[in-house]
Amino acid sequence: MNLAKTLFFPFLLLFTSQLLAQKDSTSKAVVPLKDTTVAKSFFELSFGQSILFITDSKIATILASNAIVIPTSAILFFAEFRPLKLIRIPVFFNLPTESKQFIINNQIVNERAPPSFGAGIEFKCFELKINTTTKLELEAGPLANFLLATNKSLRLAPLIASRVRIIRNNNFVMYVGSSYSIALNGWGLLFGTGTIF
Repeated sequence: MNLAKTLFFPFLLLFTSQLLAQKDSTSKAVVPLKDTTVAKSFFELSFGQSILFITDSKIATILASNAIVIPTSAILFFAEFRPLKLIRIPVFFNLPTESKQFIINNQIVNERAPPSFGAGIEFKCFELKINTTTKLELEAGPLANFLLATNKSLRLAPLIASRVRIIRNNNFVMYVGSSYSIALNGWGLLFGTGTIF
């Protein structure tokens, strides 16, 4: 049931964006890809979802009791600035939609999932043209992630993140990616859709 709720939002966005794209494609001619040597689009805004597999300071207790960690879902607000062709500056905010949950001795233990925000630098590793209107890109790089702890303090958790983007008509973006935090020993999965301005 939780998996259905988790996947509903991104698939709804994908479905509606594809309907709009089909409507536009019937009234407009196909626009070929722009020359990638000159970057005219400097900004991407997207919404998606992230699934966070994060443990916290109670990791020793959790591991000692052989607990099962249930992934936490969050709404992802994502913006990316591209000052240069190969360098991107992502800014993000994760808003959890549920508490962190652990199954210990057949009982569910709930714990507050902190919202997080951050920024960093990513590099375009490669680009693959699929056809005249679609291309695929891989981005990767380090990010600074800040968690809002329960005592109103900020906790820094550096991330290594990457994502694969599918870009259509130089403005529609769909992506899937992952992140890993050594400090939290946590892994995240992210996906969403957006627009390039």
